[in-house]
Amino acid sequence: MTDDLIAELESQERELELSRFDNADAWRLGSSLVRLATDRELPVAIDIRRGAQQLFHAALAGSVADNDRWIERKVRVVERYGVSSFLVGRRLAAKGQELDAGMGVNPADYAAHGGAFPIRIKDVGVVAVVTVSGLPQAEDHALVVEALRAFRS
Repeated sequence: MTDDLIAELESQERELELSRFDNADAWRLGSSLVRLATDRELPVAIDIRRGAQQLFHAALAGSVADNDRWIERKVRVVERYGVSSFLVGRRLAAKGQELDAGMGVNPADYAAHGGAFPIRIKDVGVVAVVTVSGLPQAEDHALVVEALRAFRS
């Protein structure tokens, strides 16, 4: 099961590679996530950032300030490892490992939990990160993937 999930997550990363991504795209993707979450009454925070610049942020009803802290920690994982925070966490779990000081990171600053996904441009690499926080990690991840699939269409 773990190997199947890891393979599925790796496939999603390849599938969801984009040809371009700019500030207007961040607004469209973020707004799409807000609509999905609002329609389902999900208590989430949504964030899209390129490096140090926050391009989009929304805190929906029921979300809390701690969701923003989780976003920061998940984003750091994507920025460091170049893949989704969920994929990093599942790969580590498959090896019986955790993201901790033994790997050179402070777990207070990094969270290998689902919800942060790289915005990858073909022939360029990771240019931004889109993140959802507030649901169980697999659901955070699935919401981002759903929105990215619709965004690509």
